[in-house]
Formats: sequence, C-alpha cells, structure tokens
Amino acid sequence: MNAHHDHTGPHGASPSGDALPTGTTGFTDEPQITLRGPAELADALPYTLGFHPTDSVVLLALHGERGRFGGRLRLGIPRSPREWAPVAEQLAECLVEGCERRGSRPDGIVVFLCQDPGEGESGRRVMERLRPFAQKLRTACGALDVPVYEALCLSGGRFWSYCCPDSDCCPPDGTALAPPGTSVMAAAAAYAGIHVRGSLRDMEARLRPRTARATVIGQERALDAASAALVHRILDTRARKDVRDDTIRLARMLVDRLAEHPPLADQDTSDTRDDALITHEEAAELIVGLQDRRTRDRAAEWMEGPEADHALRLWRALARRCVGAYGEHAAAPLTLAGWVAWSTADEPSARVALGLALEADPEYVFARLLHQACNEQLDPETLRECLRGEREARAQAGTRHAPGTRATARAAGARGVRRRLRARVGRSRGTAQGAPSTGPGSARPAEASGPGVGAHTGRRTGRQEPCGTRDGGPGGDPSGAGGADGSEEGSAR
Repeated sequence: MNAHHDHTGPHGASPSGDALPTGTTGFTDEPQITLRGPAELADALPYTLGFHPTDSVVLLALHGERGRFGGRLRLGIPRSPREWAPVAEQLAECLVEGCERRGSRPDGIVVFLCQDPGEGESGRRVMERLRPFAQKLRTACGALDVPVYEALCLSGGRFWSYCCPDSDCCPPDGTALAPPGTSVMAAAAAYAGIHVRGSLRDMEARLRPRTARATVIGQERALDAASAALVHRILDTRARKDVRDDTIRLARMLVDRLAEHPPLADQDTSDTRDDALITHEEAAELIVGLQDRRTRDRAAEWMEGPEADHALRLWRALARRCVGAYGEHAAAPLTLAGWVAWSTADEPSARVALGLALEADPEYVFARLLHQACNEQLDPETLRECLRGEREARAQAGTRHAPGTRATARAAGARGVRRRLRARVGRSRGTAQGAPSTGPGSARPAEASGPGVGAHTGRRTGRQEPCGTRDGGPGGDPSGAGGADGSEEGSAR
C-alpha cells in the first residue's frame, strides 16, 4: 500500500499510523472527528474556513503526533508566477510564527491550492499549472523545519495530491470530491449547527459594486452631487458636527427602514430588494458622510442584537453603491460590515469584508487593525466596550451640563480602553497581512487565524484586546487632523 493507505491521517502526519482525530471550529464540546486520507481532508477544508475558498492558497498547521489541526491561513493565489517564491516564503513564516506566538510550533503543514478552471481549461491543467507554486510552498515550509504532510489541488470538483506518486491512490485525472453533506465532517458540522456560507466568490459578490450601466450612471451622479455638497463641510470645523449628526440620522432612518423588511431566503433576491429600498441620493449622502472617521465610529455602535443585523445589511448595500471613481469610498462601509460581522461572531464574513476594504484602500488603518485583530483571535468585546463608552459619554454630555462632564466621561469610558487596544495590537506581529500584493483581484491581504479545526485550546481568552487606530479606529488619531486626546477634530477620507 502507498503512504495514503499506510496512514489514516494526512501523509506522514501520524508516525504511529493512528487515525487522525480533529475537533471542529465552533464545536463547544470539542468532538473528535477522524479524517481518513486526502479525500476527507479536502472535504473538511470549507468547514475550517466557513466558506469554500476560491482562487486561494490555504495553509493548515498540524500539531502533535496525531496531527491536531491548529492555525490556518488563506491568501489569494498570486497571478504572476514571479510572485510565488516570495509569497510562499512569507506565508510559511507567517503561519509558523503565528503558531509559535500562540504557544505551539507546528509539527507539520497541509497545503491546499484551490482554483476553478478557466475557459477552455481542465482541472488537471490547473493542477499542473500550479504545481511549481505547490513545490515552492513545500520548500519554504521545509526551510523552516516544518514538513508539508500533504499538498492538494482542488479544481473543477476534483482533487489531486502533489505528494502521492501512486496513480492507483491518486489517479492522474484526479479524484471526485465527496457530494456536499455526505462526509463525516459535514455530519459533525450539521450536528453542531455550523454551516458553510457558500463560496468566497459568492461572499465577495455581495460586497462588490454593482455593474449595471444604469445603476452606475445614476449612483455616480448622486455621489458627485453629495461630494460637492458635503466634503467642504466635513473639512470645516464649524460645520462638521452638523454633517455628522445629519449622517447618523440618515443611517438610523435607513436601518429602521431595512428592519421593516426582513431578509429573504435567497441572498441575491434579498440584496436586490435592499438596494431598491435605498435611493441613489440617500446612499450617496451616507457614503460621503462616512468618510469622516468620527461619523463612522458612531455608526459602528450598531454592533449587537437585531440592530446589528439590520446595520450589516445597510453597510453591504452601501459597499455595492461605491461605483466608478468612488471605489475607494467603499473602505468605510466594508470596514463597518467587517466589524459588525466580527462582533456578531461571523469571523469568515468579517475577514472577507475587511480584505475587500483593504483592497479598496490598502492604507485604511481601521480595516488593517481590525483584520489583524480578527486574525489574531482577539476578543471583540474590548472594542465593544470602547464604543459603548463613546455612546455613554455623548449621553452624559447631552444630559449633564456641569463643566468637565464630557471630558471625564470620555476618559472613564473609551480613551483608556483605546490606549490598551493600540498597545495590544502593537504587540501582535507577524500575521500574513503584509504578504506581497499582486494587484487587484489577486493576492489580497491574508487571513491568518488560530486554532482552527482540531484546536483544543479556548479560542477567546477574554484578555486579548483588538485595536484602536491612528486614523481609522474608534478614538484614534485622525489622519491629518485631531489628536489622541479625543478632540472633535476629524478627517475626510
């Protein structure tokens, strides 16, 4: 028998020859799931991420003699083969160093290359085209003394192993993936109430600008008008507060409007209906208003309970309206969508939204730090406390007129938390966020997270703290204006 038959876990993952036990992300009682060979390993991939990765390289860390799953990392496959060597080296370093920071260096790694065939291309051709990238990943991991136990290519509903030379075990034309919902992993996920959110491409499509010509023309015209009316007022210290208040009132009205129309079962139909509930002018005014960071921070307070669900629909709808020359404006609503998803425990959706925010504006600091905090498995409750503190400070300032009330409330509520958040994220280094970018639609910011499938340690400690920002987080220094002392200075992006 070949190695895939000799070991019931990934090739070489279990020197003892035992079955590979893993726990599954989100399972509260940490059940043990045995994955037998590359077929079940390939089937388990969507459950480790929460979606079907498309055009992605995924690295999973394995720990211990029995191959317990640990940290995981995903990145868009670089378009240019010239990028493959440096990207492979950085991904390997990021995963290994990230696992070490969490207390356990991986004993092995499993690599997945996921890409659908292009027009006129077969899955086998995709596998052969990506073979040099797989080899560079294996070499990069080996250079860090962490072997790659298995490297799989998933394409066109089939998978191939780059590690198994036995054509009886891994035929040249690949092996069909198991039908959805028929594997041991699918059964365990269904028992635990975990669902896969569809493909990465589908998730991104809900957040990308609409392309219908009539929609683009009408929305861009409305954005031009809103920019002409609002940008100079946002930059005017005397008019800025009125713009902020007007923007939040409009956002509140739209959140309430969406709440009156529950989401539909079909996501595409539901998103189209949400778009129809918001006029071009309303969307444009809100998109431009959210370019002011303090306005955006106030909008981020809709982060809990049913209100968060309605707000998330609004932020998605606004991201879809950032058309034409206003693509960079999508960073604000996308970051809000990512924040709300993370705050409501939907980490896969959060990473997708934050990755697109950084694609729209790589320098959008709030998105960068939230992305890092999410990838580092930090606890969003600390940032929720920060935002609650902001809300309480405003409430106290509005109801009490004693001198110093606002400053005292601000210091007691949010500012001290902000400093801890900035310090915490400043200590978090080495995520794959800084992986080389190869241009739009290719290598987006990586997603690195620990412990994933098979992790037997708690995912949340309650002590870790996500980020404040320099220009992008609640209460951080604005870009080009304001200061760390919580002044009312702001910025338009």
